Amino acid sequence: MIVNRLELYIARHVLSAIAVVLLIVVGLDLLSALIDEMDRLSERYQFATMLQYLALTLPRRIYEMLPLSALVGCLIGLGSLASQSELTVMRAAGFSTARIVLAVFKPVLLLMLLELALGQFIAPASERLALSGRAVAMASDGVLRANEGAWHRDGDEFIHIAAVEPGGTIHGVTRYQFDQTHGLLRSSYAATGQASDDGWILQDIRETRFVDGRTEAGRQDEEHWVTGLTPELLSVIIVEPTDLSITGLARYSGYLEEQGVNSDNYRLAFWGKLLQPLSIAALVLIGVSFIFGPLRNVTAGQRVIAGVIGGVCFKFAQDLLGPASSVFGFAPLLAILLPILICFAVGLVLLRRAG
Repeated sequence: MIVNRLELYIARHVLSAIAVVLLIVVGLDLLSALIDEMDRLSERYQFATMLQYLALTLPRRIYEMLPLSALVGCLIGLGSLASQSELTVMRAAGFSTARIVLAVFKPVLLLMLLELALGQFIAPASERLALSGRAVAMASDGVLRANEGAWHRDGDEFIHIAAVEPGGTIHGVTRYQFDQTHGLLRSSYAATGQASDDGWILQDIRETRFVDGRTEAGRQDEEHWVTGLTPELLSVIIVEPTDLSITGLARYSGYLEEQGVNSDNYRLAFWGKLLQPLSIAALVLIGVSFIFGPLRNVTAGQRVIAGVIGGVCFKFAQDLLGPASSVFGFAPLLAILLPILICFAVGLVLLRRAG
């Protein structure tokens, strides 16, 4: 009974510290995003739409910040117990270091499961809705924004699609058609499009044709666009690889490989998302080992700084090894797994020395 109470006591301290750190870092991230989004406000993209967009991106921000928050929160929560000599009393009473580590990892296991659920189900769906809502509002003015939406090549045609709605509706479809000598034949802009069996039915089209050194402008109410770009494929193309679900990344990586297209970015994102829960475990182990080792007798502020530095270095290592895997030809899995294994190794060595 005493052991269970001690485990709950440790778990409550660690979880509450992680929750506070997560609230702070996600709040700061949202504030920064709010400031950035203010520049996008217009007659169509209004403040209420912006707030809706930011609210829908919240699961993705929690997903991204949870590993760092777990490390810093563990350092703060367990560090406060160490500063008040409570860990020393526990160990003197027969509650071993291994039991303390186990007590920390029991609630962390819940965080790992939460991270997996966020990466597979919640964050990808909410992020797609967020990008779709913002893009629809910004695409309705008919202005092409190259840094918004998605570009795609289909044969001799280059396509930019501003927004893709769930259910098979696209907005702001700009198409550039070229001949075999790369001469521009036609450019067109369609306000919306609806999915059909073999492509899309585009509405409200404005076009310009280039014929014999002159241009001919025209309008069409409707056009049947035959293409292999399905709603499912567009929903993948329109978002960044890191914002896709784990199964979506696996499917699209396989599709690219079948088409003979390099899929390293999507494979890298796939392994990163699949192993993200292990990243949390590795960082927490580093945090626990630091409390029993180098950071045993330092202030709370120093622990926070150490946690932030450790989390940033971990993320930097993965971000550096990712592109390196494409350049030097080693597996994307190794780029994600190597920093995790190093953290586990360092943590276990420090814990063994601490006894």
